[in-house]
Amino acid sequence: MSTHVLADTGVLTGRSLRHILRSPDTIVTTAVTPIALMLLFVYVFGGAINTGSDESYVNYMLPGILLITIASGVAYTAYRLFLDLQGGIFERFASMPIARPSLLWAHVLTSLAANLVSVAVVIGVALVMGFRTGASVAAWLAVAGILVLFTLALTWIAVIAGLSAKTVDGASAFSYPLIFLPFISSAFVPTSTMPGPVAWFAENQPVTAVVDTIRSLFAQEPVGGDIWIALAWLVGILVVAYAFAVSIYRRKIS
Repeated sequence: MSTHVLADTGVLTGRSLRHILRSPDTIVTTAVTPIALMLLFVYVFGGAINTGSDESYVNYMLPGILLITIASGVAYTAYRLFLDLQGGIFERFASMPIARPSLLWAHVLTSLAANLVSVAVVIGVALVMGFRTGASVAAWLAVAGILVLFTLALTWIAVIAGLSAKTVDGASAFSYPLIFLPFISSAFVPTSTMPGPVAWFAENQPVTAVVDTIRSLFAQEPVGGDIWIALAWLVGILVVAYAFAVSIYRRKIS
């Protein structure tokens, strides 16, 4: 991005972040559901689930909970984008000497910042519940990088939903399948315990590769080929979603 785009993106990102700071319940609401799921699975179902390993169940399930946290959070991006579009903000900015890509990037960067805060809150609760890891600084940085990439990929999908939706409810409804997807993966139980067709789907969808990679990094185990599968999925989704979002955006403001 050029200096002009970067400067405009910084100003508009500040505007979006101020909206969140004035309404911190967005972050709280985003974190509540994953935390509730974590409490439910660890203290109610955890004793009945055999993961095939000696690690605590909160350690096993945390990667999936982090992805659910992000999937919940990006719904607000679609919601805020829809409101800006319907409120005429885009048309107003289009009449000003503002770089057009900065409007979308401001929402994307705001989503990234808000979701990372929500993820930090969930990890904090997990630590209170007994989550422990001897992961190195490099492993933590790798986990953070994967979560950032996951957030960006889902946020650009949210941008598509926000630009295409006809109603407020429709703008955020797209996130429901994304929140449900970790339940059909290795996030909560090993895929080997699932029926044949379900196990095949679980083993060949992106969430499983991401979850297994983060779990291995936390457990200080070799990540094997999972990390490359995860990166291929995330980069592919990000590129395709970005292309579609930009195409829809250009049609909206043309």
